[in-house]
Amino acid sequence: GAEAKFAVGGKQKQKKDLGFLAMNYNDVYVASVSIGANQEQTLKAFNEAESFDGPSIIIAYSHSDSHGIDIKQPTKYHKAAVNSGQWLLYRNDPRRLEDNQNALQLDSEAPSIKIEEYLKLEKRFSKLFSNNKKQFNQIQKHVDNRFNKYLSMATSNIKSIHNNQSYKN
Repeated sequence: GAEAKFAVGGKQKQKKDLGFLAMNYNDVYVASVSIGANQEQTLKAFNEAESFDGPSIIIAYSHSDSHGIDIKQPTKYHKAAVNSGQWLLYRNDPRRLEDNQNALQLDSEAPSIKIEEYLKLEKRFSKLFSNNKKQFNQIQKHVDNRFNKYLSMATSNIKSIHNNQSYKN
């Protein structure tokens, strides 16, 4: 939904979920972090990634002054992105399967603010507010569906997941 020269009306399609795509490989450590929202979770992710014997991907929320934010208060935007569900915090460690645990640990809580509140903080989304409420409802639905998908993955029956891992001996 951000406005850019190449998408004046905002991007209508949902963006690719790099973390989810990477989790489809059974031998890759994947984490999504936001240091301004949760420093402890970020540190855990970096330590786990470093100790993982294989490829590791850490996707980090990063702000920019071109987003139209107050650069002096970055934590405010990091926390709003996470609290709205726009940015999820998680760690996917394939080693956990060896202990009959889910590889995915969802570190985000359920969204506690509406996506609209987060979007209002960044000037790059200002064009969205001239449109109707239907667009915000669609964005909120996407955010809620994504959170629920990750929650379901993190709490699903570990035995069925464990038995379906192709790399398992």
